[in-house]
Amino acid sequence: MVIHHQRCQPLPRPHEVNGMLVDRFGRVHRSLRISVTDRCNLRCTYCMPEHTPDYQPRSEILTFEEIERFTRVAVSLGVDDVRLTGGEPLVRSQLHRLVGSLSRIEGLGKIALTTNGVLLADQVEELFAAGLRYVNVSLDALDAASFQTTTRRDELDRVLCGINAAHEIGMRVKINSIAMRGLTEHQITAFGEFTRRTDIPIRFIEFMPLDSDGQWDETSVFSAKEILRRFADHFGPLKPVAANTSSPSKDYEFADGHGRVGVIASVTEPFCHSCDRFRITADGQLRNCLFGEDNGDVRALLRTSEDDQPIRDLIVAAITAKRAGHGTDDLTFLRPSRPMHAIGG
Repeated sequence: MVIHHQRCQPLPRPHEVNGMLVDRFGRVHRSLRISVTDRCNLRCTYCMPEHTPDYQPRSEILTFEEIERFTRVAVSLGVDDVRLTGGEPLVRSQLHRLVGSLSRIEGLGKIALTTNGVLLADQVEELFAAGLRYVNVSLDALDAASFQTTTRRDELDRVLCGINAAHEIGMRVKINSIAMRGLTEHQITAFGEFTRRTDIPIRFIEFMPLDSDGQWDETSVFSAKEILRRFADHFGPLKPVAANTSSPSKDYEFADGHGRVGVIASVTEPFCHSCDRFRITADGQLRNCLFGEDNGDVRALLRTSEDDQPIRDLIVAAITAKRAGHGTDDLTFLRPSRPMHAIGG
């Protein structure tokens, strides 16, 4: 695994540059990931322990009002893209209320949701009415046996119903699938047929060292290049789609234009040079990188002061401290102390 760190002369201290957050390496930060809970109703092997973990006390989880306030501050710094994550965000009661309040923030152009889809069909109408138009569903297998082995739950039918309900109501749906050796290579044909039949894009994300059991190693990564080669073997070569520079996904179409596949090579070909995102955990800790450590206690500021300036300063400081790359090839790299469900996707 090789990450090419940029050797750049630092720019002046990051701040609002023409209303934007720009770090030392010239990256403009417009995207915010908001984890609304660390709880989940699945037990995916690459994310959750088999048994229920020690979740954060509910009193330490940000309220909807606190999330809305923080988002307003972030938007004032140039953020225009928010994604709600978990854990599983749909286990958070009345999530549509938060979507509705965020949709009323002037300057916020996009609100999206990442979900495992189990509860999606039950909530899709309220979410759509509240303003949600983009949803990514995490789905790693299309046969019941593989799904149950990976998630430790028998919920595939509910997930598929949720995908269908979101698609039918008019949301823009994408499927996210973790690329793991021993699983993904057996799902290529099924996912290819799925995207060709439904026109719902499938994106494969290389397995990253964020599992709660700490069992990740390089040999478990099913690489983006291998995925594309398998698709070519089964369906013929795929055609590249014009790149969206803000997206980590490299997208491809089938030769006849029906169906789309994306690959996010987060391990073998990191996209840190174009990273435009930062995140806040469910308990209000700011993070400038998925692989970093906490960069500041937003919750404390939200609960002790009505002044937003300290929050703005904390965001700027977090972006200031951001590294050129996530550093998994560096001897100083330490596996994050929190697993994925406690950070937010």
